[in-house]
Amino acid sequence: MKYYKYLLVLAAFLLLVNSCIDQQQKHPPNILFILVDDLGWKDLGSYGSEFYDTPNLDELTQQGVRFTNAYSAHPVCSPTRAAIMTGKDPIRVGITDWIPGMDPEKAPHPQLRTPEINHHLSLEEVTIAEAFKEEGYSTFFAGKWHLGETEKYWPKQQGFDVNKGGWKAGSPSAYGGGGYYSPYHNPKLKDGPEGEYLTNRLTDESVQFMERMASKEVPFFLYLSFYTVHTPIQGAPAYDSLYKAKKQNLPDQGAVQTRREHRGKTRLNQSNYKYAAMVRAMDENVGRLLDKLETLGLSENTIIIFTSDNGGLTILKEAGPTAVTPLRAGKGWAYEGGLRIPLIIKGPGIPEGKVSQQPSVSMDYYPTLLELAGLPKRAGQHVDGKSMVPYINNPSRTDERMLVWHYPHYHGSMWRPGSAIRQGQWKLIEFYEDNTIELYNLNKDISEQHNVVGKYPDKADMLREQMHEYIQQRGGKFPTKIE
Repeated sequence: MKYYKYLLVLAAFLLLVNSCIDQQQKHPPNILFILVDDLGWKDLGSYGSEFYDTPNLDELTQQGVRFTNAYSAHPVCSPTRAAIMTGKDPIRVGITDWIPGMDPEKAPHPQLRTPEINHHLSLEEVTIAEAFKEEGYSTFFAGKWHLGETEKYWPKQQGFDVNKGGWKAGSPSAYGGGGYYSPYHNPKLKDGPEGEYLTNRLTDESVQFMERMASKEVPFFLYLSFYTVHTPIQGAPAYDSLYKAKKQNLPDQGAVQTRREHRGKTRLNQSNYKYAAMVRAMDENVGRLLDKLETLGLSENTIIIFTSDNGGLTILKEAGPTAVTPLRAGKGWAYEGGLRIPLIIKGPGIPEGKVSQQPSVSMDYYPTLLELAGLPKRAGQHVDGKSMVPYINNPSRTDERMLVWHYPHYHGSMWRPGSAIRQGQWKLIEFYEDNTIELYNLNKDISEQHNVVGKYPDKADMLREQMHEYIQQRGGKFPTKIE
């Protein structure tokens, strides 16, 4: 009799396991990918901001894994966006500057002729959206695209079923756009009521898409690419007065503090109240998305990635709107401030409230999401990306990794053409106008203030050689001297 009861219990258990497997097979995990434009490494409360408030994202970090050594593939937007879409280094796809890029003649006293770039993401690439679409996912894009100057290369031609607001513009005010308030003058986003806030609108569109997919029980790949917090810094109606008052309570009422950085100035303190309002509005809308997933019963079966396309805009001729100290410089620069970004990953089976120090880069999202979703790899596509699943499952694990950034162009942040490499604790930067080499030990000097190239010349030579080899292997182009 006992043996018979044992068999019944075992049979019931096996039925339950099979039922769970069937459910997983019927309901693949949804993907919610949130990309914020120009969000700095220190722009979230969980990353150390004391002026900006991000309660929803701080809570999200307690539900997943927060990466402290996450990097963008490039210090400006279009190259990183191409890397996310393809799993390839921007060098390999020929997009090493924002599209269409800065005219080098507009740079102060240019000494180099910079290489041409591709002005679109090739249709031959199998994008991450196309990979998920081929596996039965419904794909949705909202926000900033900036990967093609003509509609032939916009989201619906790159694997997305729906496109809300993605076109050639890199800023909501570009090409005569209306900025963050309707009318937007965006050919891929109908104007809302006058004064409607763009960040809210893109979230509205995303929420409606999730509702449609939930009713159809169709897995989705939702890519929400906020235009915020890119310039113009126009604030947010719900929070402007709050942060204006908060600024008044700062020492010296938040007067801008700067440090000279080559030909520009790096901002050292966070006190721009309109920028703070934009960050808070973005956080509020992330909270709306998370709440909607919960309401629809999708929260436990949705993988969420939250990140940025490059470092915060801290450095210009007269400083930028945010600060990421102790990191050096910001957007447009290959110092840590231009490359380190927030990264939070949450999803089924992912440890909660953990921190990973493993270096990661934008190309990694493609293979990581495929593996987390149980889908086959695309090794021929994401050739430069590496799945982060081992580090998500075991956040205490770290492995040494070589990362390279190639930016052979001038930029409005006052950057001059150069490249950088990180390997382990070492970071090397080369500026091509005068072949200057800088070497930093990030374990001892995260602020990159102590150039130790004179102390470790052999290490610098080795890293420079490895960096150039990496660039050349991927077909990279270098600037040339103006005769």
